[in-house]
Amino acid sequence: MQRLGFIHDMMDVKVLILFATARSNYPMTSQDIYEVCYQDECLSYFDVCTAIPEMIKSGHLRQVEDERYEITEKGRQDGELTADSIAFTVKQRTENAVARYNRQIRRSSFVKTQAVPRKNDEYSVIMSLDDEMGNLMTLELLAPDQRQATRLSRLVEKKAEILYNLIMSELLDGEDSDED
Repeated sequence: MQRLGFIHDMMDVKVLILFATARSNYPMTSQDIYEVCYQDECLSYFDVCTAIPEMIKSGHLRQVEDERYEITEKGRQDGELTADSIAFTVKQRTENAVARYNRQIRRSSFVKTQAVPRKNDEYSVIMSLDDEMGNLMTLELLAPDQRQATRLSRLVEKKAEILYNLIMSELLDGEDSDED
């Protein structure tokens, strides 16, 4: 029976990994690579985990900090030569997945949270929001316990820009009415 989809053998897996890592602005874990490349049901996580060490050995990928991988110049050149062999729909979906990954990693570099224990089992949740120029806002909130601190950290990470905009508009709108 004929296999449907783009991935038919290990070479197809490697070509897709080269395509994805060439478009990533940041080093990726094997899980990240799998997630952006999983645009075809014929790809498995085990294929990716098999391909990565082989691609390191061949000089197409290199391992950087914390089990993360990035494409080498050799990988970039070979990836350009083989990219035409990827099915158009798989290529488009992979490009979109890599773009989402790049946005997510870039955003996470600007939003940081930390839960710091205090007296009486309370926690301070410290959030900072930065941009390319530096720190925009640092906010410290009190949480009654670790569970609340974890929840606050997660929610602040999701809504940092909304918080910043609300605070700025509230302060600046208040200033306009004070001047009258």
